[in-house]
Amino acid sequence: MTICPTVLFDTKESILIDTGMPGSAPGILELIQRAGIRQRLSTILLTHQDIDHIGGLPTFKADIPGLLVYAHEKDQAVINGKQPMLKVQLERLAGLLATLPKKTQSDFNAAFVKPTSANVNRIKVDGETLPFAGGIKVIHTPGHTPGHVCFYHLPSKTLVAGDAMVIENGELKGPVEALTPDLRTALQSLKKFKMYDIENVICYHGGRLRGNIRERIAALTDRI
Repeated sequence: MTICPTVLFDTKESILIDTGMPGSAPGILELIQRAGIRQRLSTILLTHQDIDHIGGLPTFKADIPGLLVYAHEKDQAVINGKQPMLKVQLERLAGLLATLPKKTQSDFNAAFVKPTSANVNRIKVDGETLPFAGGIKVIHTPGHTPGHVCFYHLPSKTLVAGDAMVIENGELKGPVEALTPDLRTALQSLKKFKMYDIENVICYHGGRLRGNIRERIAALTDRI
């Protein structure tokens, strides 16, 4: 599985959107360094509760003191380890963790299995503009999970779509049906994008797409 976490940055700090699977943190940090981004990682924005988006969070938190972690309140309890994840079977999770280094296992268990503190220390609200990297608009897009959100980066006119949409063979598509418990709501959520001047979209599964983005999104929502 190829995933596409996103980094936004300004002159003072960098912001990471989603953290990958358990064990992903070192690789993500290495890629940030390779990209020449030297600004301090101060904040993590989570699009939603799925394990491929929050799995790396415990390692980031353990290694970066004072890290701010934002999530929507409707996914907060899961991300804080107070409720089970919607789509992960415990047996599969145990098998995955068994393949990872002991420290990664320990960090994960302390965050999600037997949490010693809250993972989320900031709540983001639909329509809020976060004061990072020139401004990031929060768009609540429930359906894939109750607290799924997308982020619109104002200066670059880029939509970071999480799992609200995917890109396959250069084509923009809606959420993956088999992984979306409330598909009807998820498709309705896409209509929120019409009010934004989107020139680029980054999907967690598929990467970045440019060109006629508003028309492509309209083609998805017009069929709903």
